[in-house]
Amino acid sequence: MGSQNFEDLEVWQLARELTRYIYEVTRRPRFSKDLGLVNQIRRASASIMSNIAEGYERGSNKELLHFLYIAKSSCGEVRSHLYIALDQEYISSEEHNTLLSLSRTISVKLNNFISAIKTSSFKGDKFK
Repeated sequence: MGSQNFEDLEVWQLARELTRYIYEVTRRPRFSKDLGLVNQIRRASASIMSNIAEGYERGSNKELLHFLYIAKSSCGEVRSHLYIALDQEYISSEEHNTLLSLSRTISVKLNNFISAIKTSSFKGDKFK
């Protein structure tokens, strides 16, 4: 892999940005009262960046793939929760579109990362 640290990965940086934005909108008085949704969407967004980091630090491509798939599924979960937030008028259509676009970009980048790892002959630092 070209990067020494997961923090250098663009997909992790975007996931961090998404998580920051999710925490920001869920602090609003009306949204913050929906404790179930707040908890779910925050956990799902944090899961994206955390699973990228954990998989990257594992040292094997097989384990990295496993965690990237979890991150990708969490990205889908965030998108689903965003529709609930929109329907309940916790976020505006513009915010929804911005967050949805960001989460879709992350999902595509995760998919590209997964594809690159699957086609790589490098098995990971663990196996050097």
